[in-house]
Amino acid sequence: MIIRCLEEIEDTVRHVRAASGTWESRRLVLAREQAGFSLHVTTLYAGTQTTMRYTHHVEAVFCVEGEAELTDEETGEKHWIRPGTVYLLDGHERHTMRPKTDVRCVCVFNPPLTGREDHDADGAYPPPGPSA
Repeated sequence: MIIRCLEEIEDTVRHVRAASGTWESRRLVLAREQAGFSLHVTTLYAGTQTTMRYTHHVEAVFCVEGEAELTDEETGEKHWIRPGTVYLLDGHERHTMRPKTDVRCVCVFNPPLTGREDHDADGAYPPPGPSA
């Protein structure tokens, strides 16, 4: 059994801040735990914009706080994300988040992340590698 709380991973290797400065992620469950997924609490900052496309992963996102506009860059469709909303990127969709307020989400990735990933120039995380 693993018990972990957000406070204990603050400012550790499990606390990742994007090079872009638009988000931070506290990574509670990673590939090394061998659960088959990774679990993160991510905050996207108000007034920023982050374009992503997870070509190597499927991500489920559940909004617990804040409001943002989500644009599917492939269709142009826009969605309002607010507490209680979930979205699933099961088709590797290129998408952009524009938080109106700070947005806090619980995110699940499959395959699991190893821990230090940040978006590349295309908005993706690298392909899965060995668990660290």
